[in-house]
Amino acid sequence: MAECEYGTELMNPAEASGSIGTATEKARPPMFESRLREGLSGEARLFRDEPMARRTTWRVGGPADWLVEPAQEADLAWVVRVCREERVPLLVLGRGSNLLVTDAGFRGVVVALAHPLWQRVEVVGDRIRSGAGARLKAVACVARDAGLSGLEFLEGIPGSVGGALRMNAGAMGSCTFDVVELVRFMTMDGQVEERSAREMGARYRGCDGLRERIALGAVFRGRPAAREEIQERMRQYSERRWATQPAAPSAGCVFKNPEGLAAGRLLDELGCKGWREGGARVSEEHANFIVTEPGATASDVLRLMARLRSHVQVERGVNLEPEVQIVGEGAEAWVCWKGD
Repeated sequence: MAECEYGTELMNPAEASGSIGTATEKARPPMFESRLREGLSGEARLFRDEPMARRTTWRVGGPADWLVEPAQEADLAWVVRVCREERVPLLVLGRGSNLLVTDAGFRGVVVALAHPLWQRVEVVGDRIRSGAGARLKAVACVARDAGLSGLEFLEGIPGSVGGALRMNAGAMGSCTFDVVELVRFMTMDGQVEERSAREMGARYRGCDGLRERIALGAVFRGRPAAREEIQERMRQYSERRWATQPAAPSAGCVFKNPEGLAAGRLLDELGCKGWREGGARVSEEHANFIVTEPGATASDVLRLMARLRSHVQVERGVNLEPEVQIVGEGAEAWVCWKGD
């Protein structure tokens, strides 16, 4: 069985548990929204009570108190500053893959890098310079058209550059930081810096250098090759992916691979394909994928995850660690798996 190797779309989970209260008016800091709005440029967008089901690939999850789409780095720096000073949780996400927001929603500010500024991808010699909001598929296609090889594996990862950097996302035996040369990021003080890839502390499904920083973009390096060769490799990767992974709404692989094991193979061997909780179901194509149906809730997904994890622990003595990021009000109990 092919094992999924994706990373997460959660770019920076600064206080991501959303522990400052409920979604009621009383829970919101007085005048916070007015202050947040006053420092944003005219092109930035601010939403209130934005359903996160619209922003995540599982298509479940409650509302975020506020969602901001910054149009420039200054907008993002302002949001970071205001959230820090007002002690409001901040969550930065890309395309919302590999992210589960609880049904109660996120008590704080979500930043979505959806403005065209963050999605620019350009060729500079044998390098690709990309914004954090760009789709990984776009990066792979630009590299292909420029005759640059080595980035083909990015085509099948359903996320953005920022999320891939933070989690060192991978597929087809390669990882993001295998092809990254430079990372541009913002600190939680609103300062913009750049560092070489080797200084970022990349590891399996993580990047220590981005734990408390926000990825703004990266420079990828490629190797000159014939466009036809690159296209053929991308075609082969795509065929392999669609033959082993579901088309229904999902968030990629749910659990990390335990050392020396493939989580999907383990779940398959234990007969977990087809297991269901409400509108959430273990995929028949890949046992480490949970797919959702219309009407599904985040709670359905969480219950199914807990059931799978408990079953594997009892039958094989293996502790499956979630690869998906769980955020929002009430997320703490699930993140820590209390009661197991």
